[in-house]
Amino acid sequence: MRWTDYDSATCSVARTVELIGDRWTMLVLRDLFNGVRRFDELAGHLGVARDLLTRRLTALTEAGIVERQPYQEPGRRTRYEYRLTDAGYELRPVLLALAQWGDKHLAGQDGPPTAVEHKNCGATVHLSMFCDDGHQIDDGHELRMLPLPAARLVS
Repeated sequence: MRWTDYDSATCSVARTVELIGDRWTMLVLRDLFNGVRRFDELAGHLGVARDLLTRRLTALTEAGIVERQPYQEPGRRTRYEYRLTDAGYELRPVLLALAQWGDKHLAGQDGPPTAVEHKNCGATVHLSMFCDDGHQIDDGHELRMLPLPAARLVS
């Protein structure tokens, strides 16, 4: 079989990109990972229109990636901050992979703007691929995709 024989709409990449693949959603996730949680702080830091931010946060909340948690400052009305759920935290390697690629291929003359370090030891974090047998995969050419029962043939 060829990959073009399969329905691309059932692809996990297609489903994930449909949910988080636009610029603003990825930047909202980046800021949430970095501890920016309140609506006004997100809007200000990102420079995004409030209605657009509301739509992105609503979609992430409905998908179970983010949850709203109330807070109230003295004398003020109840407001909400946004926190990543376990499913949201599982997206961290996706954003780190994008950052790692950008650091390698898009960094300016001064180099990458940030580094990610392991809080426990201070070492820089890098993403790697390994198979279930523990072999490190250094080259994407060493991979192949195999259709599973959930894959649908194009009708």
